[in-house]
Amino acid sequence: MSKDKTEKTNAMRILDRYKVHYTHRYWEAATAENTGIELAAALGQDPERVFKTLVTSAKSGSYYVFIIPVAETLDLKKAASAVHEKALSMLKSKDLLPLTGYVHGGCSPIGMKKTFPTVIHKAAEEFETILFSAGKIGHQLEVSLNDLKKAIKFSLEDIIV
Repeated sequence: MSKDKTEKTNAMRILDRYKVHYTHRYWEAATAENTGIELAAALGQDPERVFKTLVTSAKSGSYYVFIIPVAETLDLKKAASAVHEKALSMLKSKDLLPLTGYVHGGCSPIGMKKTFPTVIHKAAEEFETILFSAGKIGHQLEVSLNDLKKAIKFSLEDIIV
């Protein structure tokens, strides 16, 4: 783990615009094949504090973003209930870049091409700060939920298995 001096990601520029305090962390050796648990270990972080960003679609044609701890699995029934849909399915990897502007393994809830309803698993409330993708593989942002509210709208729900 180290602090990076490379060009800022779109998510970082947005946080800067909203004057949101964040810490940028990165794992130089990260690839899209690494798990979130491996990333958390490489960064020396508790995997319960490191969150992954998942994008789903509904039959209604709407898309939703869910942010859950990296070691957990999204419960699609609970997630659908949280956003008042009958059912959701995971977005296919090939559809992620055209829809969000991000690749699998580097999808940030901040700075997507469009704004989608976002739900964060309620366990995030237990931590002073959480980590999630900065929009580039291996790059993470550490932010408090109060500060994150300045950049994106979200709700907190129980959405894991």
